[in-house]
Amino acid sequence: MEGLLNSIGQKSGIYDFMHTSWGWPTVESLHFFGLSLLIGTIGLWDLRLLGVARAIPMAALHKLVPWGVGGYLLNVCTGFLFVVSAPNQYLYNPAVQIKFSLMAIAGLNILVFYRFAYRPVKAAGAGAAAPVQARAAAAVSLACWIGVIVCGRLITYFRPPYHWCFWC
Repeated sequence: MEGLLNSIGQKSGIYDFMHTSWGWPTVESLHFFGLSLLIGTIGLWDLRLLGVARAIPMAALHKLVPWGVGGYLLNVCTGFLFVVSAPNQYLYNPAVQIKFSLMAIAGLNILVFYRFAYRPVKAAGAGAAAPVQARAAAAVSLACWIGVIVCGRLITYFRPPYHWCFWC
């Protein structure tokens, strides 16, 4: 896996770009912007589902969710640039492994939410409380995204030996 990612980074020019004086800081800034969009919209949506700001209709606040999806896609793209620029710094890092696991749980949570809990939320008006299933999904979502942020910050501080990777 490391060899494949390293090859992609080298052959595509991503490695060279990321190791210029402006490459890494530019991509890091875009990554932070994407995270701000994601948490600023999805976090607000989750908090509303949990009962905060009940005067705001859930359907109106749900209109911001596509901005969060855009932030997520921006983070996936910029995160890919990080990984292919230094795969050995990411593949073996437990903070990255936990971060990716939390992202997968959040993705599964979204699928479950839209399949089983969204319909009554969509119909609810201002002041309405979200159903229990929607509140549970919001709590899982918020916990996952907070964990993703924490793990993202820990990546640069935690450079473990390669033998700690349980799948590599």
